[in-house]
Amino acid sequence: MSESNLQNSIARLEKRSNSLRKQILKNPAAKKFFSKSTLIAYDLRQRSSRLLAGAGLVGSLLVMPMPETATFSTEVSQPVRATLTNHQKLLGNLQELLPHSPTKLTPEEAVKIEEIITENTNIPVKAYYEGQSLNHHLGYIGFEQHLKRYPGDTLANHDEIQEAGMAPGLGAFGYFASDSKDFTTRDYQREKYYCVVQTLYLENWNTDYRQLKDWYSFRKMLVVNPVNGQAIVCAIGDAGPAEWTGKQFGGSPETMQYLDLNRGPRKGLILMLFIDDPENKVPLGPVNY
Repeated sequence: MSESNLQNSIARLEKRSNSLRKQILKNPAAKKFFSKSTLIAYDLRQRSSRLLAGAGLVGSLLVMPMPETATFSTEVSQPVRATLTNHQKLLGNLQELLPHSPTKLTPEEAVKIEEIITENTNIPVKAYYEGQSLNHHLGYIGFEQHLKRYPGDTLANHDEIQEAGMAPGLGAFGYFASDSKDFTTRDYQREKYYCVVQTLYLENWNTDYRQLKDWYSFRKMLVVNPVNGQAIVCAIGDAGPAEWTGKQFGGSPETMQYLDLNRGPRKGLILMLFIDDPENKVPLGPVNY
């Protein structure tokens, strides 16, 4: 079709559209409806290409043949409802109960928080566990570097976020594996999703150092960002940060990325609790609601 014929065809269609619209709008009820609608035909041309693309998708769905046995239902499928509800419920309850400043939960406060998290993630957590408790359950977490996983490990061997660099020294609990030949998937996961807690500031750290070091070494922790509800299971891989930094926790590059705290100041307020997992059933990594 030539350009002139195309323009003539468009003009005729617009003229017909205007004529039909005028006839429809003579009806008071129709005029009231269309005056409130934002989808009048003549206005669609001025809308964004995104809306037009969406309209085309909806239109294609509407003309698709419907199976004879199909039925309409207002029910949302159970898996979708459970996913949305668990995440939103956890997020709403935590934001309502938690202060927005570093703190240590009282035993009474801890019980409420533990119940909310366990109910919505199916991960048993404890603020006070086997006689141990951190000095802060809610605190600021900072972006950490990669850690050496075995003797001779280099930054090039780390497959993600290499721009974070590698810490010059070892973590507080040493290498994750004694040798590259003994490096397992468990060791890989522990370093990838490691967290840092201030064990050095525990009241009895100096007197019970040997016992506490073994107890805290690579222990599983649940880290929750109460701003967006993102949660991740981590392993304690280092001690710190220093008090003068104003932070109470640290997280590996991958941990911080998942919590959405890897940009800007690379710092944020998080909740950190012990995981009651004596049979090692809870996997490290992001929590799937």
